[in-house]
Amino acid sequence: MNLLDVIGPVMIGPSSSHTAGAVRLGLLAKAILGEPVVQVEIGLHGSFAVTYKGHGTDMALLAGLMGWMPDDARIPEASKYAEQAGLAYSFITINLGELAHPNTVRFALVGKEGTRCVVVGSSIGAGQVVVSAIDDFPVELSGKLPAVLVVHKDRPGVIAKVSSVLAEAKVNIAGMRVYRDNKGGSATMILECDQAVPTEALTRIETLDNVVSVRFVNNVQ
Repeated sequence: MNLLDVIGPVMIGPSSSHTAGAVRLGLLAKAILGEPVVQVEIGLHGSFAVTYKGHGTDMALLAGLMGWMPDDARIPEASKYAEQAGLAYSFITINLGELAHPNTVRFALVGKEGTRCVVVGSSIGAGQVVVSAIDDFPVELSGKLPAVLVVHKDRPGVIAKVSSVLAEAKVNIAGMRVYRDNKGGSATMILECDQAVPTEALTRIETLDNVVSVRFVNNVQ
C-alpha cells in the first residue's frame, strides 16, 4: 500500500472511483484510439449506471476523452466544452453481467481520422483503473506505464521480433502479456515499458511479418 491508496489522488471530487477514475478511463480510451475523439457512445454498467449524474461520472468521462487530467477545474462543465469541440456523445445503461466490476464503462469510439474502437474498463478504487477489453479482445491494461499494444497473428517468432525491436531502441520491457483467441488465430500482445517508445520503433514493429496493427498508449497515472 502506498500514500495514494490512503489519501486518494489529486482531483476534482466528489469520488475517486466515480470521478478521478472515470477521467483516467476516458484518457486511456482516447490513448488507445490513438486520435482525437469525435463521436462516442458511453455504456455505463452497475454503480456507474445508477449514480453517474450525482457523482459527476458523466462529466469526468467526457473530460478524459478530451484529454483533461483529474484535477482540471473545468470538469463540472465538460459537457459544454465537449459540445463546443464538436464531440458527439451519448450515455446508455448496459449490463455486462455479474462478473463485471460495478464501476465499468464501455466506450464505442470514433476518431477524427475515422478510426473505430471499443474499449471496456473499470474504475477499481483510489483513482486506479484497468482496461479489460479492446474490440472485444480480453486485455489487462492499467495505464500506469507506457504500453505498446500489438495485434498480430499467432505465429512462432512474432513476440521475439517485437521484443528485439524494443531492445534495439533501448526500451526496457517492464511487463508483457499475450492473449489469443485460439492457437494459430488472432492474438494481442501488451508490452508495458519503462519509457516512451520512439516512433521509429513503432513503425518498425508495424512492418514485421504477421503484425496487424500497433498502438502506443502513454501512461495516464
